[in-house]
Amino acid sequence: FQYLKRFDQGYNLDTFCYRAGSVEGSPVECLQRFLLHCGIMDPSWAELRNFTWFLNIQLRDCEASVFCNPDFVQDTLQGF
Repeated sequence: FQYLKRFDQGYNLDTFCYRAGSVEGSPVECLQRFLLHCGIMDPSWAELRNFTWFLNIQLRDCEASVFCNPDFVQDTLQGF
């Protein structure tokens, strides 16, 4: 949710990193954001769960990758 919220607001996501336990927004805002980005017109709860699960795995792996660390790659992969 935090990544999608910042993406919609035009923030640079290259420098953002999720902090465990941090809470932003309301459950309604979170659900609205997921519905907006999941890519399915009328998703089931299972489809929303799969979307959020997959997105979470991808973002977690991205944060853990040295190749996505802005301090390591500096500006060589700008916008990647």
